[in-house]
Amino acid sequence: MEENCEEKKCSCKEENACQEKIAKKEEIKEDKKVKKDKNKEKIKELEEKVHVLEDSLLRQKAELINYRKRKDEEISKMLKYANEDLVKEILPVLDNFERAILMDDDNLEDEVSKFLEGFKMIYCHLKEDLEKYGIKAIDGNNKPFDPIYHEAVLTEKVENIEPGMVVEVLQKGYLLKDKIIRPAMVKVSE
Repeated sequence: MEENCEEKKCSCKEENACQEKIAKKEEIKEDKKVKKDKNKEKIKELEEKVHVLEDSLLRQKAELINYRKRKDEEISKMLKYANEDLVKEILPVLDNFERAILMDDDNLEDEVSKFLEGFKMIYCHLKEDLEKYGIKAIDGNNKPFDPIYHEAVLTEKVENIEPGMVVEVLQKGYLLKDKIIRPAMVKVSE
């Protein structure tokens, strides 16, 4: 409890000194209060900065995780379909083998048939090798036309076949695993 000069019954000199002490104490109290308020503001400001930085850090971590996932998916997709360009280059060769084999007739003794027999063996071997790597022909004959798998280049009215059915496959289409690398060129019934 503070005493004032009247309670102490001080002299004037002592009273001035006493009042100065009281003023100093009040000034010190005021300074402490101001410092306390400034410290509270500083703490609040720093807490906000920490919150902002934590939020930023979490966002950057999430962004990095998402980036890694996207890159992993891209790499996986690239590896899965890495042979696509090579297969696209080989498909015309496969088509030419099929065309050559279609030239074969019933006479197995002539020179052309013997030559084509070698073609058939090469064709079968090439086709088996492609199947090992996930390349499959798109089956289309006598099936409904599907614009995803087929490319209609001709239409023809055919009796006993309902409209929208594949009548003839003019050029085989192929899938690499689950991706269409070439749609089948087909003739469709009207």
